[in-house]
Amino acid sequence: MTPLIQAEQAVLGSVFLDPGQLDHLSPWLRPDHFSRPAHAALYAAMLKLRADGHPATAAKSGDPIPLSWVTDTVQEAGTRTRGLTAPYAHSLIAACPRTTHAPVYGRMVLEGAIHRSVTQHAIRLHQAARADAVRGGVEETVRHAQILSDVLADLAHRWGTEPRPVQPPAPDTLSSPQPQPQPQPVDEQVLADEEFLLGCISARPAQLLDVVGWLHPGDFADIGHQQIYRALGALHHRGEPIDQLTVLWETQRRGALSDGTLDAERVLRICDPLSLSGVAEHFGGQVVQASLVRTAAASARQVRALADNESLAPGRLIGYALHALGPLDDVRRRLRLTHEAEPEPPRRTSEPGTSPPAARIDAARARSHLAATPAPSAPVAPSCASSPDRHNHRSPS
Repeated sequence: MTPLIQAEQAVLGSVFLDPGQLDHLSPWLRPDHFSRPAHAALYAAMLKLRADGHPATAAKSGDPIPLSWVTDTVQEAGTRTRGLTAPYAHSLIAACPRTTHAPVYGRMVLEGAIHRSVTQHAIRLHQAARADAVRGGVEETVRHAQILSDVLADLAHRWGTEPRPVQPPAPDTLSSPQPQPQPQPVDEQVLADEEFLLGCISARPAQLLDVVGWLHPGDFADIGHQQIYRALGALHHRGEPIDQLTVLWETQRRGALSDGTLDAERVLRICDPLSLSGVAEHFGGQVVQASLVRTAAASARQVRALADNESLAPGRLIGYALHALGPLDDVRRRLRLTHEAEPEPPRRTSEPGTSPPAARIDAARARSHLAATPAPSAPVAPSCASSPDRHNHRSPS
């Protein structure tokens, strides 16, 4: 018998012995917090008899409890589930160590319910993400992601803590090495959309301005595609020409060729301006949708792993789970921008024959050094905080 089942038995036994304990339990402990249907039915029966004014619930502390309190509770619970008997109720009474500890036992029951509820909703989110990956949509994934966020907020309120994301401590890899997550298979159509998008931007670099505000390198499922997108953004940010050779050179400077992430033939093929032409904004939206589904599945797996850890107190579990949903919330926000993006302000144009200031050229060259580039594995949002013209020179580099 698990400690959780023992806690459920103890809290029910305490109420059988002292119905007044319902005054401390009823404001926050619900029947569906019990894991066993029989226990949920007994607790629901107790609440109903109390609401109906059963004489036992009006007794003062220390007064003898009438036997009818047990028999009436079992009879009422029998209308909700089968198999309940008076001897089982008496076994619950015997399982209660201290009647006055009922609120503590109830907190144990609530703690188990929180872990169980988080697990169930994480599983549903993962199933929705897998189904949407097959269908090619995001509606169910978005819906279940919002449900999980709402459930975590409600559970935090019931537990009495603030629903805010908390980053888990880094695991001690020396004492307990963590298994590396297995790479998830990616649909061929997703990879094709990513290549088509990069080809569109390479052929018409001005289209980068249509997607850079909401499309991040981490949205690409393929690491090589992430590097090409970063290279395109860096070239555009520095005002340098974009073609097959310049993109290839930029990926080489970023180490994508030397570490095997890309090869020259693949870069030249993807960036061939003669083979592809299309609207980057449309295919960028497809890439973000696929990114949302993948991120939802990964977040759901993390949340479920947290919920399966019985050593986590509910407050920590809720905070860690909200932190695990952070990347998913970011992709959801950017997916909305694909449909609600505001028009860009008018672009500034330089007079013919003028060149950028020397200080600006030096700053762009400094940013292009390999040491200043982000690690390939970390998604980096487009940023242009150091650029004098933030609207005209944004990039995903």
